Amino acid sequence: QVQLVESGGGLVQPGGSLRLSCAASIRQFSIYGMRWYRQAPGKQREWIAGISSGGTITYADSVKGRFTISRDNAQNTMYLQMNSLKPDDTAVYYCRADRANYAYWGQGTQVTVSS
Repeated sequence: QVQLVESGGGLVQPGGSLRLSCAASIRQFSIYGMRWYRQAPGKQREWIAGISSGGTITYADSVKGRFTISRDNAQNTMYLQMNSLKPDDTAVYYCRADRANYAYWGQGTQVTVSS
């Protein structure tokens, strides 16, 4: 059974940093494409970053230059380093694993950016 567990969220002041983790219980984690999404209150869930099985990385314009996605296939874990956080980054952050026609989601972790 596939399980994704996000952690690392919390309350941070504007300009601060957080590092999110997504621990995956997946066989052959390395062959999955991995993505981060977020959903702010009253808004639709949006994609913000992705890292393919081959290591190709892409970012949404809203986070480019501030967030860094990475993965450690030996630890079955994906990360999101978030710097220069803004109040607009406040959201529940979700990780997603994709392979062929299958997609798996974590339960989300809350990030709140406020002074």
